[in-house]
Order: sequence, then structure tokens, then C-alpha cells
Amino acid sequence: MAETKLITLKINDREVQVPHGTSIIEAARRIGTEVPSFCYFPGLAVQAACRMCLVEVEKMPKLQTACSLAVSEGMVVKTDTAQIHDARKAMLEFLLTNHPLDCPVCDKGGECELQDMVFRYGADTSRFVEEKIHRPEEKWSDLVYYDSPRCILCFRCVTVCDAGMDVKALGVGMRGANSIIIPNREDHLECEECGMCIDICPVGALTSGTYRYKTRPWEMTYVSTVCTHCSNGCKTTLSVRNHEIMRANNRDLSGINEDFLCIKGRFGFDFTTHPERIKQPMVRKGDKLYPVSWEEAAQTAATRLKQVYDAGGKDSIGFIGSNRTSNEENYLFQRLARATFGTNNLDHHRTADYTGLLTALGDNAADSVLTMKHLGESKAVLLVGNDPTNQNPLVAWQIRKAIRQIGAKLFILNAHEIKLKRKATQFVKVEAGQEAAALNWMAHEQGRLDSSLVEQLVQLQAALDAEPEVAIVFGAEITGAAIALLVAFGSKLHGKVRYMALGDYANSRGAADMGLLPDRLPSYAHVDDSAAREGFERLWGGVIPSKTGMTAPAMVDAAQNGNLKALYVMGANPLAHFGTLGFGRGKLELLIVHEMFLTETAKIADVVFPAASAYEKEGTVTNTSGEIQRLQKAAEVMGPRTDFDLLRILSHQLEKLGLGKAFHYKTPHAVFEEIRKAVPGYDVQPTGLLTGAAESTRVRIAKNGHAPYDVPVGLIRSAHDTLFTSGTLGRFCTTMESLPEAEAKP
Repeated sequence: MAETKLITLKINDREVQVPHGTSIIEAARRIGTEVPSFCYFPGLAVQAACRMCLVEVEKMPKLQTACSLAVSEGMVVKTDTAQIHDARKAMLEFLLTNHPLDCPVCDKGGECELQDMVFRYGADTSRFVEEKIHRPEEKWSDLVYYDSPRCILCFRCVTVCDAGMDVKALGVGMRGANSIIIPNREDHLECEECGMCIDICPVGALTSGTYRYKTRPWEMTYVSTVCTHCSNGCKTTLSVRNHEIMRANNRDLSGINEDFLCIKGRFGFDFTTHPERIKQPMVRKGDKLYPVSWEEAAQTAATRLKQVYDAGGKDSIGFIGSNRTSNEENYLFQRLARATFGTNNLDHHRTADYTGLLTALGDNAADSVLTMKHLGESKAVLLVGNDPTNQNPLVAWQIRKAIRQIGAKLFILNAHEIKLKRKATQFVKVEAGQEAAALNWMAHEQGRLDSSLVEQLVQLQAALDAEPEVAIVFGAEITGAAIALLVAFGSKLHGKVRYMALGDYANSRGAADMGLLPDRLPSYAHVDDSAAREGFERLWGGVIPSKTGMTAPAMVDAAQNGNLKALYVMGANPLAHFGTLGFGRGKLELLIVHEMFLTETAKIADVVFPAASAYEKEGTVTNTSGEIQRLQKAAEVMGPRTDFDLLRILSHQLEKLGLGKAFHYKTPHAVFEEIRKAVPGYDVQPTGLLTGAAESTRVRIAKNGHAPYDVPVGLIRSAHDTLFTSGTLGRFCTTMESLPEAEAKP
């Protein structure tokens, strides 16, 4: 790859080197010099509309817009002179001609870029005496309100909706001073309701329906944490007042998502205050669940678990974990199952085959995993299955970003005509379930396929073979042996190939990495691997079985027919995912559940512990590309406790009954320190996590003589969530569920 040419110039007498094609405004930012602008936003098309970024360039007769002028060798730039100051002051005077100056009641007060610039450059008087143009505020949707007199026509909202989101829901109407932003359905919006237009608006023209007139920015504290919904791991900043989350946005642009958030990350937080939230432990007495004290609930759970264990043995109990709980909680959960109860009857709702991918990659796994940053910089992307726009929104954003900024080529192999098709260089449609057959042909040229499909696959292979690097992204349609075919195909390509398996939920990858699997210990060591097993036995002080346990669907079936006597569920709803909702408990003697709401599974439980959400706890999560990030506690909630605390409490109760060893960890951080030392691939430096960065794991599965990895059909399956749903949790996100777009979901 050719080296990028560097240009040397001076900005305010400071010499700086930047790549060829860099704009002056970006060059200035590299040395910490601010050039004010309203219309410019990194990564989006240049508008040069607001004229606030005017600078002096030596040998040029007039002021230049720093956002639209590229640097040149030897250029000399001044960003703060008397002439520039007067020009910016004049531009602000124009912008305030029709601005209502209602800062005391504007939701943007204290965060408004126009307010900041007027404070710095503006005049205290205006030469304009004409009556201001006024229009009433418009409600475009339940989430987006538009106040046109406040609008400064920077066009950021139009640009991000068009170029960034590929939705094109906003445009510009009228001319001159009467220009306004207009929605795509005349008087209302019909879009993905991502709220990007609200966040990117530099003034208070676009405001949030969930936040407006509720509080002021200086009354809140700001906590950056990881979105609790899909598996992409976007960082979201929660604005909290009196332990209540008032809004979420992406004001912390340091996350892997940078300036992107979808509707779930921005508006999907109101489940935390849903009236149906469980606030007190419950124990079944007769046919009903009754609220009880924490002591009674913990003692009941421990006593009855011990009774089942004594009567039926270790294989009479099953454990189903969560893909939303933290790494630390998942680690303790599988330790409870394996070291305390001696069973591998342990699983979770698997939405991507991470085991299959890491097995297929083998020793090359650590260098072949595709991160979100890599995806946004990829020159070519092959998408197999999945619908990232709906199921993995950040992945879709990164693909569009790569296409927009570096001219990346997108190739799609899918049974459905997804939205990203209109950005694709080539779209190959296959019949549902035939993705593996297509991969088999590309990898080994084996199998009987339709001649037209073969022709398309030949073209696809030739196009990918010509690329210096390829990002391969795939969904739950590709599992087990099919992943091995995909990797075999990738190994035939001449360029560097990286892979990403797309899961559904916030910690789907972390749940698998931490060993919530019936045949794998943490970091995917097989349960019959004596060296790995003995290492964890020394650490935990229990005997771990070498026999593969039951999968989650098998446990639900066994509970129905009586082969499983007790089921311990943490943060999952297995009866909805794997069972027939009408059959109820079956022959199950004991069902213990950690939950936020009375789900189908919780309603029939014997003991229900109220659990805290991801926004109410500390810990770490691992996104679908294997990047670890830190959860930060944003709010206190009365009643529920974290799953970390619930597992600690239960372990102490069980130890009193002579079963296992109690967990003596004081904090989730102490558990993570053990994970760093005990789980291969998780020995990352904590400094990055503490500063809010994402740290990539280096998990790999060594060749150990096992047969090629495969899984039963249907065991790994996506929930096929939309932008407006999020598994069980989505139904309690009132704002999202109330939108017309959510009602129209398939």
C-alpha cells in the first residue's frame, strides 16, 4: 500500500504535518487549536454553510473557510486575528437575526454551540430592528421536536440522516431567510428514530421528546457506560439526576461507536423505571409468589437447592445464564455450577457461534478477529447472513462509513434483500438455509448449485481475491462446520482476512468467553481438558466434571419430563426462547430466577430475586468483536441487587449448609483481576478500561485432537430483533414500543 504523503504547514506560527487532503480545520484540531464551526462535523460531507470557520491564509486575498480548504505545502494559516474576530462576530449577528433568544427555557441552554460562540465573539447589540420571523414548534414524532426559529440552517441533521444513516428523512424547504428543515412525511417523521439529528444539532432547534423541559444540563451527572441492548458495544453517556436516568446520548465520543447511537442506545433506558420492575424478593407459597425478606429468600433458595442436590445428585440441577449480565457475574455463575454443584448442565441463549469461529481460526484467532475500528477502515466487506441495520446497527454504520469515507466495496450473501443491499457492489441471493452450500462451493468447489448462482459466486470470489484486505462478517445463519467452510474460503484469498461473528445482546460474546457452555470452560477449554480443568479446580476449590452437560433447550425439555429436578436461571427467559410457553413448569421441583421483570419464566418460579440492570452495576462486558469495555454504575435503585451480590449471598448460604465454598470477592473488580490471570486471552491492561477505552481479547482455541466443531441445528439462533425490539427487555422500553415504527415491525 502506498504511503500517505505528508504536508507541512504553519498554523499560528506552529509547524504541523498532516496527510495530503486534510482540511485546515482538521489540521488545526491536531495541534489543539479550535476553529469554530456550526455546519462542519468530522466524517460527514462538507457544507461550508455557516461561515464561522473563516481563517486567514497567507497570499490569499480574502478569508477562507477552514472546513472546505485542503492544506498545501508551505501554507501559512492564522486562526485568531482581529479581522477573523470581526468576521465571526458579523456572522453571529446574522445568525441571531431571527433567533428567539429563549435560552432560559431552551433545552440546549448550557450545551449550545451558538451560545458559546456568542459569548466568545458576539456583540451585545444588533443592527437588525425588523420583526423576527416566527413559526410554531412542530412535533415530528414522539421523540423529535423541531423549533424552526432556533434553527441556524447548518444542515448537520440533513447530512447525518442522508450520508450517515442512509435514511434521508430530512430535507430543506423554502429559500433564503424562510428556509426550514422539513421531514419526509410532510408534518411528521418516518425513519429509524435514531435521534442522531438531535445530538448533532448545535443549537436547540431539534430536541428530545423524552428529555425536554425536565431538567438542566448542570443539574445532572454524566456517566459513560456500555449500551445494554445489542452486541455491538456502543458507549452511551447517561445523564442522571437524583439517581434517575433522564436521557442518553453520545456526548462521550471516545467509544468505539464515536458519534453513532441507534434508538436503543439513545432512548432505550426507560425500562429502569418501568412500573412492573420487581423491587422485592418473592417466594412461592402455594399457587402464588409472595414478597419476602432477603434473608428468607436466600435461605429458601439455598436450602431447597441442597435438598434437590442431596436427593438427585449433581446432574439433577441445571443452570441457564444470561447474555446481558457482566463478565464477572457470568464467571461466578459458571463457577457456582461447576465447582459448587459439580455439573456442566450450563448454557445460555446462544445467538452467534463464537466457539465455532475460534475453533476454525485456531492459533490464528487472535490476529484474525475483526474489531469495530478495523471494520470502519476496511476496503472490502463480505456480509454473510444477518441484517445489520436492524440487528447490529453499529456494524451497519461502520460499513456505511467505510463506503462513504474510503470507497470500500460491500459484497452480500443473503437470503433476504436487506437495506444494505443498496450500498452493495454485489448482492448474491441464496435460498434460506443454503448459505453453507454456497460457502462449500466457494471453499472447495463442491456441491450442486444452480448455474446462475455459481456464476455469481465465481464473480464474488474473483472480486474478493483482488482486494488487499477483506472483512468477513456473518450472522447466526453460519454455525459450526459452515464457519469452517467460511474460514477455508477466506484462507484462499490473497489479501488479509479478518472475521466477525454477529451476536444479539450486550454480552453474548462475554457469556461464551466466560464458559456459559455445557462443553467449554472459560476461554473455551474443553471440559475434558485435564490441565485446564485442574487449574480451575485449584483456583476454585471444587471438582469439575469432565462430562459434557445439557444445552439450554435440552434442560428445558428435561425439566418438562422430570429428568431435571431444579433449574437456576440468571437473567434469562428460557421458556420463551426454548420452550412451549403453554407447558409451564413441567415436572420441575425447583425454579430459581434472577430477573428485573416477571417474565414467562419468572412467573412460574419458586424463588425470584430482583436484579439490577446493566446501568446500575459495575463490571465489564465483551462485544461481538471481542472488545472488552467497562460498565459504570449510573444510578442507584431501591430494592434490586446486582447478580454479583446475589451470587455472593447464595454462595455464603450454601457454604453454611456444607455445599461448596463461599465467594469472598469484595467487588467486581476483584473478580476481573482473577479473570485476567486465569482466563487465557483476557490478560488485558486495566488502564485502558479505566479510562473508558475498549481492549481487545486475544482468545484462541488450540488444536487438541477433538473432532471438527459442529452444533445441532437450531441451537444457535438469532432472536431477529429489529431496531425497536430487544428481546425480553425490549417490551419494557416504553418509549420505543410506543412508536408507530415499532408497531409496524414484522
